[in-house]
Amino acid sequence: MKILILNGPNLNLLGKREPGIYGSRGFLDYYEELRERYPEIEFDYYQSNIEGEMINKIHEVGFSWDGIVLNAGAYTHTSVALQDAIRGINTPVVEVHISNVHTREEFRHKSMISCACLGVICGFGLDSYRLGVEALIAHKG
Repeated sequence: MKILILNGPNLNLLGKREPGIYGSRGFLDYYEELRERYPEIEFDYYQSNIEGEMINKIHEVGFSWDGIVLNAGAYTHTSVALQDAIRGINTPVVEVHISNVHTREEFRHKSMISCACLGVICGFGLDSYRLGVEALIAHKG
């Protein structure tokens, strides 16, 4: 099984950015732990602050990989282009968020990409990614 973890804007600052919301742990440490937990899965990790690069990555893996765990960051709430990219591929996508977006600012309550995703997981910290992986494993069944 091949799964891409795709992070959007500002998620390269995890561990430094607003630790009260996002925690104090960097993503790369968590990613290594995730890889060790699932040695049977081939993971790739990609982060970009640029919407078009994220779309290119979705296109690149979207017809041959088994799943994408996507934290689109702020693009979640604004990007019809990401929604179109997800709709345009065969690979299932699970939308994840570290924080519970529904307890935050009103503008974060609406996702432009949820309607194109297999499901949405939010509010479990970095463990949201593991839950996204588990959802893809169960979906592949």
